[in-house]
Amino acid sequence: MEKDVKILVVDDEERIRRLLKMYLERENYIIDEAEDGYEALFKAIENEYDVILLDLMMPGKDGIEVCRELREKKATPVIMLTAKGEEVNRVQGFEVGTDDYIVKPFSPREVVLRVKALLRRSSQTSFLQTETTTKDVIVFPFLTIDNDAHRVSAEGKEVSLTPKEYELLYFLAKSPDKVFDREQLLKEVWHYEFFGDLRTVDTHVKRLREKLNKVSENAARMIVTVWGVGYKFEVVNG
Repeated sequence: MEKDVKILVVDDEERIRRLLKMYLERENYIIDEAEDGYEALFKAIENEYDVILLDLMMPGKDGIEVCRELREKKATPVIMLTAKGEEVNRVQGFEVGTDDYIVKPFSPREVVLRVKALLRRSSQTSFLQTETTTKDVIVFPFLTIDNDAHRVSAEGKEVSLTPKEYELLYFLAKSPDKVFDREQLLKEVWHYEFFGDLRTVDTHVKRLREKLNKVSENAARMIVTVWGVGYKFEVVNG
């Protein structure tokens, strides 16, 4: 039996919360609401949500601050909602750990499709715990990436990653020793072409290394900076 999907909808406009709730409940998702950043952060930390739809522009604590503080404690997938379509806001959102981005005014159907796509990418329990052969697993010394279950373990301990952190690690690990510049990583992992600020990649690499390092220093050493170029995945044997 599939578990219930719980989604937190955060927006200071009640009509937007009501609209999103209506469309998402049609998919049999369980919807919780928050009308400001403080309430959103409290609920996001106290409860286990599968996705958070987070408005960027809110009074008090905005979506950027909420996402930044949330990422210090949890890897819950976040889709940022904003009325501002400028690239700088999108970059800022990705820098603090946003997984996807939707610009207002949006189609509620588009939101539902984005939520479904994010749920697929972030699924941690795709398969029953039976003796089945996992088809898509990359095994290195100190690090295992199970792409079927979207699960990463370092020296036998599971590492909790956001969907984007996972995608970045998996993309690099698929091509050991190949160097990717920041523009390539933005295009392949984020599916956006930025012109200018490339700190999004640096921020995610830093966060990825920190999470791996808490479990295994050897695993963290596999994400290598190639100065003046970008990053690569290098197999460490000890």
